[in-house]
Amino acid sequence: MTKLSDTQALILSAAAQRPEHIALPLPESLRGGAAAKVVGTMLAKGFLQEVDADKRNREPIWRETGDGHGVTLVATDAGLAAIGIELKDANPAPAGATDAPTEEPAPDTPKEPEAAPKTRKPREGTKQAKLIEMLRAEGGATIDEIVTALDWRPHTVRGALAGALKKKLGLTITSDKIEGRGRAYMIAED
Repeated sequence: MTKLSDTQALILSAAAQRPEHIALPLPESLRGGAAAKVVGTMLAKGFLQEVDADKRNREPIWRETGDGHGVTLVATDAGLAAIGIELKDANPAPAGATDAPTEEPAPDTPKEPEAAPKTRKPREGTKQAKLIEMLRAEGGATIDEIVTALDWRPHTVRGALAGALKKKLGLTITSDKIEGRGRAYMIAED
């Protein structure tokens, strides 16, 4: 299954429940530039498609094309498959919809699919580098050991494991419960 952000999964799940899989309206919390960025990424990945909006049916409009026509967003088969929904009908667009004009891209829409983010490497001598070193050591490290070594609070350690290491650096963190020691965390070798 494709890895989606929470916002992308929310948009696709809502679209899957709407007639003709229309992705609008977007979540209330998603506005302006953030909405354009998320939609642009989803368009580039093929999860959403821009199609002519049927104003007679009052379909919501994502953007105006400049010639008086509106464009709406529709979840594609790839987008629905990304959230685990397989369709029998292979038509991702609403009935009667045609592909939107491609002359004018959506605001802030990337022209080409974005390359995978560069792998970040922590600076040497930092607490993050020390944490990674501890987790790569034989047997890994427990939260208590990390708290002592880095002079952090336990919630800071858990946040660093989940946020900095897993999300930002893309490392795979595993854990094992070791008798007499507690739960030890380690970086899985790929």
